[in-house]
Amino acid sequence: MDYLPIDVESIPYRFDIELSNEIYTFEIHYNERGDFFTVDLLKNEEVLAYGEKIVFNQPLFANLKDDRFPIEEIVPRTEGGQYEEITYDNFYTTVFLAIEGGADE
Repeated sequence: MDYLPIDVESIPYRFDIELSNEIYTFEIHYNERGDFFTVDLLKNEEVLAYGEKIVFNQPLFANLKDDRFPIEEIVPRTEGGQYEEITYDNFYTTVFLAIEGGADE
């Protein structure tokens, strides 16, 4: 399974990745008070989503999809399935943003 390349130690963290044969920019933020992460999604510097909360086992941008979004789903998952919430301690230790779907699956 492929995962988004996130360096938790560098958050707020911004990176480009190719999905659906397009380049997208992801920006990851951490809300220390609420102990949760959010993501912004951009394409060609246009903001497609801002402050999307990352929720375990829920696809990102599920309520926002249109033709500008990647075909692939980005879903917070564990390989063992032992967590039901994402915290600073388990994010990218045991919980990862999995890239699912797309042309290769």
